Amino acid sequence: MPSPINHLSENDRARVSKAVADAEGLSSGEIVTIIAERSDGYTDVALSWSAAAALLALAALAIAPDFYLGLYDRLLADWGHEWTPRAILTLAAGVATIKFGAMMLLQLWRPLKFWLVPAPIKTMRVHDRAIRAFRIGAERRTTGRTGVLVYLSMREHRAEIVADQAIATKVDPEVWGDAMQAMLTHVREGRVADGMIAAIEKVGAIVAPHFPRADDDVNELPDRLIEV
Repeated sequence: MPSPINHLSENDRARVSKAVADAEGLSSGEIVTIIAERSDGYTDVALSWSAAAALLALAALAIAPDFYLGLYDRLLADWGHEWTPRAILTLAAGVATIKFGAMMLLQLWRPLKFWLVPAPIKTMRVHDRAIRAFRIGAERRTTGRTGVLVYLSMREHRAEIVADQAIATKVDPEVWGDAMQAMLTHVREGRVADGMIAAIEKVGAIVAPHFPRADDDVNELPDRLIEV
């Protein structure tokens, strides 16, 4: 589970909550905001890189066995060593294990670990996490199915906007692009709260014409920013 993040001050959180309340005052839409430190641990990706390092080591040994076996003998000054098939297999297993373990240790440094994650995988995992968060926190939790999730994942530098059925049937997915761009422009400059507020304002303006606020409208979802 991601650790708590410290990208926002209490004042920033209050500003985001107020922006949600203001945007919801224009329509019957319900906006949920989430900031995640990361959307996945990418353990499978780290294991894949480590396995690749081990396989490359084995491939190098297979391509140039005389060089590597001779290097082993020179390093250990083992003049009379006889390389039996069993000894070669033992050496290969040992080298592969060392390479695998070393690559896993290197990826304990998070900047390197996340740098090695391919961009399409990051995008897919952020999208999947946003969908799961939406289903838990917003989907079908409003009377008119007018919930919207604004999701920002800091480590991956990605964001998602997900709308419930009633809004999704009237607003094309491409329309959320302006809200996404407004958010990321600020976030790239380190102004996370300003980015969230910009996205919230855009979302409110998009939803309002389709779902004007009724006199008896009730606030069905919390306005506070959720941090995970």
